[in-house]
Amino acid sequence: MQTNKQNIITLAGTIAIVAGALTMVGCSKIINTFFVKNYTDPWHKKVAEAGFAEKTVQIGQVTLNYAEGPENGPALLLLHAQMMNWYSYSRVLPELSKSFHVFAVDYPGQGKTTAPVDIMTANGIGNVLATFMETKINKPAYVSGNSSGGLLTVWLAANKPELVKAIVLEDPPLFSAEYPRVRTTIAYKSFTTCHNYVSTGRKDDFLIYWLESSKPFIEKQAGKKAFPMILSSIKTYQKANPGKPIEIRYLPAMIRIIIRGLSEFDPHFGDAFYKGSWNKDFDHAEALKKIKCPALLLQANFEILPDGILDGAMTKEDADRAVSLIPHGEYRKIDANHVVHLNKPAQFIQIINRFFLHE
Repeated sequence: MQTNKQNIITLAGTIAIVAGALTMVGCSKIINTFFVKNYTDPWHKKVAEAGFAEKTVQIGQVTLNYAEGPENGPALLLLHAQMMNWYSYSRVLPELSKSFHVFAVDYPGQGKTTAPVDIMTANGIGNVLATFMETKINKPAYVSGNSSGGLLTVWLAANKPELVKAIVLEDPPLFSAEYPRVRTTIAYKSFTTCHNYVSTGRKDDFLIYWLESSKPFIEKQAGKKAFPMILSSIKTYQKANPGKPIEIRYLPAMIRIIIRGLSEFDPHFGDAFYKGSWNKDFDHAEALKKIKCPALLLQANFEILPDGILDGAMTKEDADRAVSLIPHGEYRKIDANHVVHLNKPAQFIQIINRFFLHE
């Protein structure tokens, strides 16, 4: 999961302001209490007021956590990006719930869902989601997935067509996440961190480990003050709110949600991408050919770095190839970062309503 330069600049500026306040006022205890210990993201209240309730269901060895909204229209299943959770959709859930019966899940490896390690494959997770749709949604649904959630959306449409009415693929890493090409993507750096953590048998806090492994990047992009400030805030929040996903007030929404997701993330999921096992028996091209329902592919911004590394989910060539393989596929380029529903929530809502409901 990547953030764009604008987010980094915003983060650096915010941290500088907070750090300056700490220096001038000398009230770190007060600031810590105000900014960190007692903070709850205001969108929790908005999502609850829209009628959403968090629930769990047992599917085999998986305890699947999900949020369900009021029954105000056709079923809509939302599948978040890797290293996030269902709450990444918080900024769009209230509005979407006016026209849909929304189900936003934490699929295995993410959020509050618990699952065995050997299920961390497209086929394993896809079958869990299919069972969820059969037993909890009980009717064909519209499905939208972001990043790895987009790959799972492809899996569902290809392998369980009777459950899927139409799909929106929100910047999925089609072809680029397949091994060995995944090694030439910027996401592979995070997958390597996951692999190193898992392979050494570590049991300490993965979020702290991930941040410490990413320290040079954070300092390069956000300045020397960024890393200790974030690390201190996380540890303060953890101590004050044990067992709760971490929410830091002063961070931009994108980084805030990523840190929240990482605080509940199972690194075995990322390790599966590092090793290539996540896509075992899930060929992207073959799956795309099998999709019979209407499909919209959204491509967010990307760039090829000087060393040839792909900073993004897909190249334009990847997107063109994907659309050419989907029998009823459409394409739209959107000026947004990888998590469109967080970066451009109003535009995402409009796209969902227009494509699924033709509004």
